Amino acid sequence: MRLKKVLNKHFTEKQQMVLKQFFNNPHWSLMINYGAVRSGKTIANNYCFILSLISIRKQADKDGVKDPLYILAGTSKKNIYNNVLNPLFNDFDLVPEQDSVGNLHLFGVTIVLAYTGTIAGLRGIRGSSAYGAYINEASLANESVFNEIRDRCSEGDGRVICDTNPDIPTHWLKTDYIDNDSDNIISNHFVLDDNTFLSKRYIENKKATTPSGMLYDRSVLGLWVTGEGVVYEDFDKNTMLVDSVPDNLNYYCGVDWGFAKGHENVITVMGDDPETDTSYLVDIFSSTGKFIDYWVDIAHQIQDAHGRNINFWADSARPEYVSYFQQNNINARNADKSVMDGVEYCAQRIKMGKFKVLRKCAKPFLDDIYQYVWDPVKGVPKKEHDNVMDSFRYGLFNQHKKYDNQVLPNIYL
Repeated sequence: MRLKKVLNKHFTEKQQMVLKQFFNNPHWSLMINYGAVRSGKTIANNYCFILSLISIRKQADKDGVKDPLYILAGTSKKNIYNNVLNPLFNDFDLVPEQDSVGNLHLFGVTIVLAYTGTIAGLRGIRGSSAYGAYINEASLANESVFNEIRDRCSEGDGRVICDTNPDIPTHWLKTDYIDNDSDNIISNHFVLDDNTFLSKRYIENKKATTPSGMLYDRSVLGLWVTGEGVVYEDFDKNTMLVDSVPDNLNYYCGVDWGFAKGHENVITVMGDDPETDTSYLVDIFSSTGKFIDYWVDIAHQIQDAHGRNINFWADSARPEYVSYFQQNNINARNADKSVMDGVEYCAQRIKMGKFKVLRKCAKPFLDDIYQYVWDPVKGVPKKEHDNVMDSFRYGLFNQHKKYDNQVLPNIYL
């Protein structure tokens, strides 16, 4: 009874189920915990990671191995630190020692980092034999890298644990592993409600503000689904078109470079109302066949109307254009072009009723937003009717990113 109280204090029921599987199921070699954001799956995996290292040290002693190897993998070094190593410090007060070549050491086990985006990320583990691995954000891994990491886990039980958010239902991790009924594979589906340590208010707010459709199904329900229909399905022109805007807006722009028909150059002008936290789209400049000097003149007109220091969040695909803007005293900045992160943020603002469009400039926006649809195979927006959509996303997402996408500090710096 006392043990149950301790477990209930520190772990949700779903996390306790994962730990029971870890200890009591002798057959598994691959465990995949997948599902909703903030559902508790990464905490469960981090604890399994600690238990794995302790178990490996004991097994290595029996094998007469002085320096057992373990692989810790993720999309980048920053993500490994933010998702795994910093939480080890914050949740368990554990700080692995770091040696001169960048390997980590904890509980007498050497931890080698691997990066899952490309084959080049395996440089640190080539030729090695490991006792196990932890793959963070497994659905973002290159499939060949994923298989190579598993192949390297040839010592001891060679167990591999993974966590991931859902992707498209035809993703190889889903079809080849999660849907595989082998006794050697355990997969656990997490939903937002599984995290009983979250406040009721947080969960209700998360459900109320997460955009409808694919983004809700993945983020809240943890489902492997693809998008169908329009991307911004919560946009309602009956409530989101306005005839005027407040006087005290803080202005900024999004810039999508283009030239030929079908690939127009677009500058969207937006402003935030600090009193209501509402963003307004107040103007759109769109044209084809215009050279960069024309767009410099447009940018200067925007500065004259809304302030000399406003940000122009620009498509980084044309660095010479960004540089030319800067040479002409325009505060052009390379935009973070992350499609899904940007779409999710913009869709959330729309869902919350925190985005409005000035009616006089609405036509090009409406022409694109109602034809901007999901690619059901890739699970991302189609590259069609996207010029205004890209420009709008660059501006809205990047202007707020520094406030809404904080990164945990690196405990090793």
